[in-house]
Amino acid sequence: MSGHPADHRPLRIGVQLAPQHAPYRAIRDAVLRAEDMGVDAIFGWDHFFPLTEPLHAPHFEAWTVLAAIAEQTERVEFGPLVNCNSYRNPDLQADMARTVDHISAGPDGIGRFIFGTGSGWAQPDYDAYGYEFGTVGSRLDALAADLPRIRRRWDLLDPPPTRRIPILIGGQGERKTLRLVAEHADIWHTFTPLDDLPRKIGVLHEWCATTGRDPAEIELSSGFTIRGLGPLLEEDGAERLHGLGVRFIVPAIDGPDYDLSVLEPLLAWRDRLNG
Repeated sequence: MSGHPADHRPLRIGVQLAPQHAPYRAIRDAVLRAEDMGVDAIFGWDHFFPLTEPLHAPHFEAWTVLAAIAEQTERVEFGPLVNCNSYRNPDLQADMARTVDHISAGPDGIGRFIFGTGSGWAQPDYDAYGYEFGTVGSRLDALAADLPRIRRRWDLLDPPPTRRIPILIGGQGERKTLRLVAEHADIWHTFTPLDDLPRKIGVLHEWCATTGRDPAEIELSSGFTIRGLGPLLEEDGAERLHGLGVRFIVPAIDGPDYDLSVLEPLLAWRDRLNG
């Protein structure tokens, strides 16, 4: 029995292509190969330096890569996993997201952009680029203030976004982050270990009750990162995630080779489950 009211949702398989340790042509090639394989979504991340060894190695900026993905692809949804709210004025973030959304629109005029966002955590990025690091609490408070501004700016822009851009929030803090998920998110992405995930989902449901939100409106997303976080490192991790109501599974793959073979069994499993 599902631990989340997600029975109405199909399973989706995404991939996070780390924009590090590779020339840009390798990233572009991986994006095209992933779309050809049939993934549902492609994500990057919003950092300025590699997150894993070697730390002094090629790395590319998130939003310019996202604009390129918008042009290079035809079908997949895509976005940052996740945008760092601290690096940019919230109204600018909204305008950037709206523009990339329009770039990605196909003949139907509907864009494919997912606004994945979070409060930020990588202090070397802040220090090197001159941003105030603050505290976990102050960064989350800023995200709480900025999310409504982003939605308001989308309503004011001319032209507006092509669709109601989905907001994905990454994180797992119980006091602030999960409240923001309940208030604002269409997708919650978490790296919570499997054994603790049912409790975290329960906390999210409590916040949904407090804020008057139906938890069925929030798609649960998880996966593993190249930093070794996440439940898919366990053999039956994907099945266990699905049993808890997770319907968006996003493994992370690093350069320079971008070996996408891990996606093949996940895509076959998705197709069997979705019929």
